[in-house]
Order: sequence, then C-alpha cells, then structure tokens
Amino acid sequence: MIKVSVFYPSGEGTTFDMDYYCNKHMPMVSSHSGDALKKIEVEQGISGGAPGSKPEYVAVGHLYFESMDDFQSQFVPHLPIFGADVPNYTNAAPVIQISEVKM
Repeated sequence: MIKVSVFYPSGEGTTFDMDYYCNKHMPMVSSHSGDALKKIEVEQGISGGAPGSKPEYVAVGHLYFESMDDFQSQFVPHLPIFGADVPNYTNAAPVIQISEVKM
C-alpha cells in the first residue's frame, strides 16, 4: 500500500478552509483518481507535542493507493488540476511525502 501524505504547515497568517478541503477538494481528487484511490483520511491539527503548543501542521491529508503504479497512472497526471485548487482553501505551501505502508 502506498500512502501519499500532504502536510499543510501552520504559522502566523496561515489560513485553511477545512470545509472546502473536505467537501470540495478531496471529492474532486477522488473523482479524478477513480478506483485507484482506496482511502482518504483528513486530519486537523489541534496541538503540538508540548501541552498548549500550536500544531506543526494546520491539516494533513492522506491518500492511499494499492501500488506506486496506480498512484503514478491515476493521480500524477491530474497534479496541475489539484495544485490549481490549493489557493481556494489555503495559503500554506503543502509538503508532500510518499510512503510505503508497512503495518
């Protein structure tokens, strides 16, 4: 299983529209990725590691694909569409990590 994680750093002046992200952006990503996309998870940061600290990330999105081939063939071709939508929900520069799920 391949997990694509998109981290949205928090910071002074960072904006993030969680409603838009969950109800418009992620469904759009899902419709373009088809059945290659197995699962979506969205997290909203609420705290850092220390009590009362701010979260490192305002939000994190996780997309799961069965294989790297599925990710590359069904998701990657639509990156310009996905990227063009980012300003509709945040001013944060996303950080992307692709992982192989081991457990």
